[in-house]
Amino acid sequence: MSAADLHIVGAGPAGLSAAHSAIVAGARVCLIDNDHAAGGQVWRGGPAAWTDPRARDIWKTLQAHPNFTHLRGAQVIGSAGADSLLLEAGGQALRLDVARLLVCSGARELFLPFPGWTLPGVTGAGGLQALIKGGMPVADKRIVVAGSGPLLLATAATAIEAGAKVVAIVEHQGLARLSRFGLGLLFRHQDKIRQALALFARLRKIPYFTGGRIVEARGLDAVRSLVVTTGRARQEFACDLVAAGFGLVPDIDLACAMGCETAGGAIAVDALQKTSRPGIWAAGECTGIGGVDKAIAEGRIAALDALETSPSAQDRAALGRSHDFAALLARSFVPGDSLKAMCRPETIVCRCEDVAAASLAPHRGWREAKLATRVGMGPCQGKTCGPACQFLFGWAPPAPRMPIVPAGARALSQIE
Repeated sequence: MSAADLHIVGAGPAGLSAAHSAIVAGARVCLIDNDHAAGGQVWRGGPAAWTDPRARDIWKTLQAHPNFTHLRGAQVIGSAGADSLLLEAGGQALRLDVARLLVCSGARELFLPFPGWTLPGVTGAGGLQALIKGGMPVADKRIVVAGSGPLLLATAATAIEAGAKVVAIVEHQGLARLSRFGLGLLFRHQDKIRQALALFARLRKIPYFTGGRIVEARGLDAVRSLVVTTGRARQEFACDLVAAGFGLVPDIDLACAMGCETAGGAIAVDALQKTSRPGIWAAGECTGIGGVDKAIAEGRIAALDALETSPSAQDRAALGRSHDFAALLARSFVPGDSLKAMCRPETIVCRCEDVAAASLAPHRGWREAKLATRVGMGPCQGKTCGPACQFLFGWAPPAPRMPIVPAGARALSQIE
């Protein structure tokens, strides 16, 4: 395992693109992923479920190549030294020496608290999409999709394909900002505007509201309805499931554990995807949210640079286009301050430790609140409530600690 020329953590589009580029260049590649099927969140479900021809072409090259090793179901729990990773697979600990490491750790959903968000049946937009792709039956289920960003539309389309009835899509951004986003696509990203129009065509029969905001999810043992405001109107939609999405947050935990610098909540990289740590590169959503094209372009450039090969002009152009789209996405769908009104004093913010907003508001920062309320001390270690508190109170998010994910005692005993 440790004899690979390039170790890649994460088998999403960035990791697969990097692995493909490295294999084609003649390198030995070890791809590490905590899932048992490659693809990450975007290409979820493994090769048999993929519809993107880019994914199928990449896998065709990788799957039987003698220089390709795929460590499936291997969870990276942190660093086991300056140039090694500590993994847990099948209950066993594995220490892996790495000379060149590419971090493609992806992103997590941003959860913003509102009354009822802890009810069974309320998930993130990406979370519901992943559950459906993983086989959760939703046929004839009534679903409301609410929040902000293009993921709402993708989730609604996935739900409809699985036989669900999407009652409504409620977008937080107003029509003016959405129009500017559309114009940005039209003038600079024609391929994206075609995708958007095709998606809207599939969803044309679903009520679509702009300038909306969640008021509360209602129900006793599970969600039964979602109350929203759209302009001056207040509406309640009866439903069986709610998918509430407010964007994504780069997953920087492993990079932080390896001593890499961050900027703006993402892993800091240069034009060739190098991090501040020699021998470590990063690519994909962990360096900033931008979608599958950005992940593919960054993964390829990172792999080439790690192998001391210069990217082509075509590679650089693809990266520039993807970064331009990422910037447009960030400007258009940044969560507005009005979303803070969703969280009432009695609303649970830290689900692991049942800490309400009223208990957190008097504190000046994360450490002070943690000492007084146990916020962030549950199993998720602040991965969910940390970004929420940053949005609600302006606190700097908690620094990742070892282990970066829950792990067994055997693996933990090997942490230095």
